[in-house]
Amino acid sequence: MLTYMIRRLLLAIPALLFTSLVIFLLVDFAPGSPMSQIPLTVPPDVRARIVEALGANEPIHLRFGLWLYQFFVVEPAYLLDQMFGTTLSTGRQRILSWQSRSPVMDIIAERLPQTLTVIGLAYVIGVLIALPIGIYSAYRPYSWFDQIGTFVAMVGFSVPTFLTGVVLIVVFSVNLGWLPSVYDTRLRMTGWNSFVQQAGQMAMPVMVLALFNAAEISRYMRSSMLDTLGQDYVRTARATGIGERAVVLKHALRNALIPVVTVIALGVPTVFAGAIVTEQVFRVNGLGALLINALEASDLPMVQTLTFIFAVLIVLFNLIADILYGILDPRIRYD
Repeated sequence: MLTYMIRRLLLAIPALLFTSLVIFLLVDFAPGSPMSQIPLTVPPDVRARIVEALGANEPIHLRFGLWLYQFFVVEPAYLLDQMFGTTLSTGRQRILSWQSRSPVMDIIAERLPQTLTVIGLAYVIGVLIALPIGIYSAYRPYSWFDQIGTFVAMVGFSVPTFLTGVVLIVVFSVNLGWLPSVYDTRLRMTGWNSFVQQAGQMAMPVMVLALFNAAEISRYMRSSMLDTLGQDYVRTARATGIGERAVVLKHALRNALIPVVTVIALGVPTVFAGAIVTEQVFRVNGLGALLINALEASDLPMVQTLTFIFAVLIVLFNLIADILYGILDPRIRYD
């Protein structure tokens, strides 16, 4: 297993480098300029000096090489300095946002808790809802429960999240007035009242994302469990007199979870990308809003760093999915 992990990580390095180059070229060739946010009243010579200070006028291969050096050397060194009090990054230029002139990683670290709070909770709730629904739907196929679950999953997966979010805002914020329509990023939980406010403003974005995730995962769980319950070893277990609960939860569920765990692991990075729209609908000041603002401002370092982090997450969770696959299925060996 360790050899396989090392081999996969080594193979991921050229893939990530190629991905970073493609992202860099796409963003660099896109229309727009880092000076688009600078007022037109700024004199041309001042604008030229700003461009030179940002390094935006350097050749593309130099800017790409500098970004790689800053991302893989300077930023990890700065993190080690913060953790252990060393001076590895002293005198080295970090990745700076063209829009705010601040270190990109610092801005991401400020926005990350908002995204993790909403998206992480939504994904966990979605998985916890999807698994029992999928299991029971497969155990009682074509029953009224299965029919309702299929209908809800079809609606939840086919309706875009931005439309679901708008509907919830109209119902619960505009008509009923129960929940706030805008997420207050400045809210800090200092007591029971602030906790209730936080739960209220998280309810709708979490509901939208949890419904979408549960709809997809429950269908995978149902299909896998239905196929597993028809296997010969399950019928043999029932014939030996083992209780039905043990047959379903011990013998069938473990094998049925193998493809589902893969789907869950691979779905984590896509949730970050898919939540961009949801964050815009509810004005959650997270990574999604940060990426949209960076695109509008042609902030190449910010866009490049965020999209590359998403690519790293995809590679990482692909590896995690393979490892979990081997743990759940003893027949699989990574030599």
